[in-house]
Amino acid sequence: GSEFVEMFVGVGAGRVRSMFQQAREKAPALIFVDEIDSVGRVRGSGVGGGNDEREQTLNQILAEMDGFASDEPVVVLAATNRPDVLDPALMRPGRFDRKITLELPQKKARLQILQVRTRRKPLSDDVDLEQLSARTIGFSGADIENLVNEAALHAARENKSLIEQSDFEHAHDKILLGTERQDILNGDDKKRIAYHESGHALLSMFLTYADPVSKVTIIPRGRALGVTETMPVEDRVNYTQEVLEDRLCVLLGGRCSERVVFGNVSSGAADDLKQCTLLARRMVTQWGMSEKLGPVHFPQHEEHPFLGMEMATSKDFSDVTAHTIDLEVESLIKKSEERTLQILRDKRRDLDALAEALMANETVSAEEIRQLIKVD
Repeated sequence: GSEFVEMFVGVGAGRVRSMFQQAREKAPALIFVDEIDSVGRVRGSGVGGGNDEREQTLNQILAEMDGFASDEPVVVLAATNRPDVLDPALMRPGRFDRKITLELPQKKARLQILQVRTRRKPLSDDVDLEQLSARTIGFSGADIENLVNEAALHAARENKSLIEQSDFEHAHDKILLGTERQDILNGDDKKRIAYHESGHALLSMFLTYADPVSKVTIIPRGRALGVTETMPVEDRVNYTQEVLEDRLCVLLGGRCSERVVFGNVSSGAADDLKQCTLLARRMVTQWGMSEKLGPVHFPQHEEHPFLGMEMATSKDFSDVTAHTIDLEVESLIKKSEERTLQILRDKRRDLDALAEALMANETVSAEEIRQLIKVD
C-alpha cells in the first residue's frame, strides 16, 4: 500500500490504473494490497491539506473496483491491522465486502505452532511445550517462532547440546520484559522492590478470581525493576465484574505493600496505576459496572488515528456526567485499595516471608511460593 503514494500528485493514481489494467489483461488474476491503511485512510481527516496525493490514489482504487464487470475473474484482497482507520467507502458492498479477522492463536493453536517450530530442534526431556503454550497468551505465530529461536540461541551461548526448559524461560522473559540488566540495587531499593513484587504475588495467590502466579523476580529487565508473572489457567475472552475487581487489587498490591511495610509509597507503581486507572475507567464507561451510572455506555476517545479526528471529536455526555464518571472511577480504585490494604495487613507474616525469600534468591517460583505460604 505504501508504494502507491509519492511526493508528486498523480503518481499513485497512475500506478493504480496500471496495476488494474495488467490484472485485467492477465485475468484470471489476484490483486493483493498489503498495509492498505497507508493509502485507504479516512478522507478529509488531515490538517493542512497535505493529503491530496493519498486521497487521489484512494479515489482511483475506489473507481477501479467499481469498474469490474461481473464476469471478470479478478479478485482484490487487502490486509491491515488498523481496520478502524479505513475509509468507509472501501468497505461497501462491491468493494471489500468480506472481512476475515485473524485472531491471535488460542492455547491449542499455540501448542501446535510450538510443536511445528521445535520439530527440528534438539530438545531436552525437561521441555514442557504444554506449559509454554499456557504461558504465551497474546503471542502471535511470529512471536512463538522468535521464542524458539531465542531459546536456541541462549542454549548455544551456554554451549549446550540440547535446548532446555530454562532456555525457554530465559527467552520468554527476554521477549516480554527485555534483556536482563546488571544493575546493582542498593539494600533499601532491593528491599522495597521485593516487598512491592511480594504484594502483587500475595494478592494473586489469595484472591479467588486472580490469575495464579508462575514466578516472581526482582532481577531488573528492560524498564522493569521486578516482575510478578501470572499464568491464567485458560484463555479468557470474557471477564466478570468479580474478575476485574480482583485484577484491580492485584495491580494495587505492590503500592499497598509499600504503604503497609514502609508507611509511604514510591514511583515504582507508575505503570500499575496507569493500568489500574484505565481498567477502572473502562469498567465504569464501557461495561456498565457502576451502580451510580448504571448500564450505560459512555464513549471514551482514548486514541485517535488522526489529529483532525481528535480536534473534531466531542463528548456525547455532559460535563456533569463526565465529573460523575471521574468520581466513580476514583471510588472504584479507592475501594480496591482499601480491600488490598486489609488483605496485606492480615497476611503480613506471609508478605514478610516472601519478601525475604526474594531478597535472598532474587527469583521465586510458584512452587516455592506455595511452600512458603499457606493458601486456604
